[in-house]
Amino acid sequence: MIRAYKFLLRPTVRQVQALGEMLRDHCSLYNGALQERRDAYRHASKMSIRYGMQSAQLKDIRGFDPERQGRWSFSSQQATLRRLDKAFAAFFRRIKTGDKPGYPRFRGVNWFDTVDFPKDGDGCRWDSTPHDPVTRVRFQGVGYVKVHQHRPVVGKVKTVSVKREGRRWYVILTAEQPQPEPLPATGSVIGIDLGIANFLADSNGEFVPNPRHGRKAAARLEAAQQALARFPRVRRDQRTAHHRRAVEKVADLHRKVRRQRLDHAHKTALGLVRAHDVIAHEDLKIRTMVKAPKPQPDPDQPGGFLPNGAAAKAGLNQSISDAGWGVFLTILHAKAESAGREVIAVDPRNTSRTCPACGHVAAENRPTQEKFHCVSCGHQAHADTVGALNVLRAGLARREAQPA
Repeated sequence: MIRAYKFLLRPTVRQVQALGEMLRDHCSLYNGALQERRDAYRHASKMSIRYGMQSAQLKDIRGFDPERQGRWSFSSQQATLRRLDKAFAAFFRRIKTGDKPGYPRFRGVNWFDTVDFPKDGDGCRWDSTPHDPVTRVRFQGVGYVKVHQHRPVVGKVKTVSVKREGRRWYVILTAEQPQPEPLPATGSVIGIDLGIANFLADSNGEFVPNPRHGRKAAARLEAAQQALARFPRVRRDQRTAHHRRAVEKVADLHRKVRRQRLDHAHKTALGLVRAHDVIAHEDLKIRTMVKAPKPQPDPDQPGGFLPNGAAAKAGLNQSISDAGWGVFLTILHAKAESAGREVIAVDPRNTSRTCPACGHVAAENRPTQEKFHCVSCGHQAHADTVGALNVLRAGLARREAQPA
């Protein structure tokens, strides 16, 4: 299996400058390759440029510009061209499926933050000074950079990437390692129901509170964004020092909320995986759930529209995004695979309207957001607990129906 590791880099001032120049030159290569594809398509011949054709030009490009493009790893530049090729492949795939195309765009120097090295030892070297107690990674054109390695890397390192996040730099590794030993069986199965009031409720009647990291940081983020809005809209290279600090403050607040959300998802998923052999959850279509309602034209007033609840839906969408269900489910599946646990996704329809005692299905069974009261048999419980129980039953039924 492949596992990723992310470590904080501690570069010197000169290394920070060199890393920034590396990102700048790879961004220039990306934009130049994109421009070549655009120009070729606009030509009368409608010529199509592929990755192989652009990769073959790298030798001449490096020879023509040895002070910039010639400084960096050849394989990392090939990876940058592959990134552009994947962007075009995704563009054409979305056209075929009828989705919003999203034509690849030019990248600003501040919007190009990652350089990939496809192979350890080719332009980069992880743990480049094994005799030194301090871990270092070597990048061609940059040198030996200190790494804050907070945990051991298991397996053989396959790829190395360097990434900029604000003023911090990170190295990201992918390592190939054998399948880990599964955790000891507990004999426990559980169903979970994700929500807004509570982050999740399980079939045992327990609740995990919703931390609402985004809402807690909303006041500080609003003040930072208002301070940023006072500056005129100018090009990035024309911003004053105060303007740049205002931009960094907004980005830092967003980054902190994202890290808090990830930390909560990791800890919650780890607790479930350690305690239960089988975990059932709703197969939520989150992208569809957070869509804005369509406008409703007013037939009696040309050019006018009827109320469609867009304001209330926007608040709900913000709460769903703040909860981070998608991130949590992705992490849960990954941890369960490593631990030898089983995760089952079930159809979420009517899970909170079905009585777990008699099986009666009715919208009236849930009079409020939290209360469940069956109109047929009178069973009462918390609505989220009922949903988790029904999710567990559906998951076990699906598990038994699967061929061995």
